[in-house]
Amino acid sequence: MSKDKKQEVVEAPDASDKISRKQFEKELRNLQVELTRLQTWVKDKGARVIVVFEGRDTAGKGGVISRITARTSPRIFRHIALPAPSDRQKTQVYIQRYIAQFPAAGEIILFDRSWYNRAGVERVMGFCTDEEYEKFLKMVPLVEQEMIVNNGIILLKYFLDVSQEEQQRRFEARINDPMKHWKLSPMDTESVRRWWDYTAAYQRMIEATHTPWAPWHIVPADNKRRARLNLIRHLLDSIPYKKVHEALPKIPKVQPRPKNVTEGLRAGQPIPSHY
Repeated sequence: MSKDKKQEVVEAPDASDKISRKQFEKELRNLQVELTRLQTWVKDKGARVIVVFEGRDTAGKGGVISRITARTSPRIFRHIALPAPSDRQKTQVYIQRYIAQFPAAGEIILFDRSWYNRAGVERVMGFCTDEEYEKFLKMVPLVEQEMIVNNGIILLKYFLDVSQEEQQRRFEARINDPMKHWKLSPMDTESVRRWWDYTAAYQRMIEATHTPWAPWHIVPADNKRRARLNLIRHLLDSIPYKKVHEALPKIPKVQPRPKNVTEGLRAGQPIPSHY
């Protein structure tokens, strides 16, 4: 791969190099403050942003997205995780249902998996033909250049990567935790058996679609806390936003209580106080 075609690595720390929860929460809060400033700038300037999150199963895509959206407005930061295509959508141009989710002015779209499904799970599991796959790899760089970047939309693409051992450990943790059972599916766990098939597919995908106008940013994710902080920091550093002054409202003086109105609600049934 040529020098200008190499994918960017956000950071590759030793996974055993732990970061404390206290330190993580402190750094995360600072980044979340910056995310609110970014959203104010996006709304003020009418900017449009697309962030693509791809990666191996259990790599932490949902976790980092939840940290990004925890303190931001869902009207500006829109989390998109499309289900399997309907029978009608299967007859459309492949990328069509994703285009329908592209941002309007003042929006940041977070794609939790994206059109790159075709080069990942669809390729490995045989859900597309060889012809459809090869056509996709040729088409995507042009679509991203002409339909996204050249139209003034900021595009960031992240690939979260975990080691084979860490992926297996996380799947075992999901099996042992009832609150994570919803994350398990035969399609996901099949990625354990097909580790090397996915490796080859992702290598080809990134080599074919890593371009100067839409580069891939690789996020080593064996250490979840570091991966989340590094990715959010990189996202903020990649967008030329500035702090926008907000005219914050003042809390008005409360009106006097009318004589015929009492405190509390007179109708309705209170819920039991278990706690």
